[in-house]
Amino acid sequence: MRIAVTAALFAITWLLWSGNYQPMVVGLGTLSCALVTVIALRTGFFSADVYALHLWQRLPQFWAWLLKEIIKANFIVARTVLSPRLPISPNIVTIDARSLPAVGQATFANSITLTPGTLTVDLNLGQIEVHCLTREAAADLQGGEMLRRMQRLIGD
Repeated sequence: MRIAVTAALFAITWLLWSGNYQPMVVGLGTLSCALVTVIALRTGFFSADVYALHLWQRLPQFWAWLLKEIIKANFIVARTVLSPRLPISPNIVTIDARSLPAVGQATFANSITLTPGTLTVDLNLGQIEVHCLTREAAADLQGGEMLRRMQRLIGD
C-alpha cells in the first residue's frame, strides 16, 4: 500500500509540475516515476522507521507551532543583535533525541536549525549538538518542548 500511494503521489506531482501532456512526455514521466519508486524501494524508503507519510494528519499542527516559534525567535535574534550591548552568549548544548526514530531525529535536528538563534552542528547516535546564540535559546531548547512536540508528531 505504501508503495502504491507514494508512486501515485510521484505521478500526480509530476503531472501537475510538468504541465505538458503530450503522449511521449507523459510516457517519459511515467517511466521516471516508476524509476524513482524502484530506487526508493531499493534504498529502504518504505521501511516503517523511515516512511513518514502516515504523519500527514499531525503535520499541520506541528508546522503551525514551529512557524510560531520561528517568528518568535526571529524577533528575539533581531532584538539581540540590534542591541548596543550585543548580549550574545554563544554556547553548544547536547540534546538527547534517542527516544526518536532516525527520521524523527533528522526532522528534529532540521527543526532546530530552522529556528533562528540555534544551529544543529552534529547528530550522532541520537545525540544532537546545537550551537545557540544565547543562554536563553539554549535553556528553551533544553526545556524540551520541541522534543516533546516531535515525539507527539512521530508517536503512533
